[in-house]
Amino acid sequence: MHHQTGIPYLRTDVLWRRAPRPSFYIDQKDWLTRAGALTRHLRRLGCVGVCVLREAADFAWPDEAVCLGMRTRLRVWAREVLLRVDGIPYVATRCVTPLAASHGAWRAIRYLGVRPLADVVYKADVQRSAFISQRVDLDGRLGRFIRQCTGLSRQCYKARMMVARRSVFIRRGAPLLATECFLTALWAHLAAHGGK
Repeated sequence: MHHQTGIPYLRTDVLWRRAPRPSFYIDQKDWLTRAGALTRHLRRLGCVGVCVLREAADFAWPDEAVCLGMRTRLRVWAREVLLRVDGIPYVATRCVTPLAASHGAWRAIRYLGVRPLADVVYKADVQRSAFISQRVDLDGRLGRFIRQCTGLSRQCYKARMMVARRSVFIRRGAPLLATECFLTALWAHLAAHGGK
């Protein structure tokens, strides 16, 4: 799960890649690799709201279990959120941590409410991995997750516009995986405002 330096890393596979695909748009490459709090970047575009969709004990998805260094079918605490800018969904997120860690190193995630994840992960004792990213398969698990979050049908999305990134945070040896799916409205906003 860690490099020798202790910095966490994520495995890549046929979907998740260390660097954004060359075919991604310039704005997509930019946002998929931006360091720092995502909500801070979104605030430059408008008024950001955090809409909590679900917070509950759950089973890790198979690829999440790999990222967390867990066996599949072990339980996690999951937090699913829509980040809205001026009321419009721009990012769908899913954060998971082993259930035991949600009572320990990451217990603050249970009490975030409508505060962003950044309020608990950007601390001196937290390390963050490099990002991995993918183009979202609209019929795959992330595509279904996005449709469930937004209530929109598959036909409402343009396949080339759906991308996601993932990173893992480590606090006191406990991992927290954050998956952020960028929605079409973000790219439409950037196109309309010259990338700003």
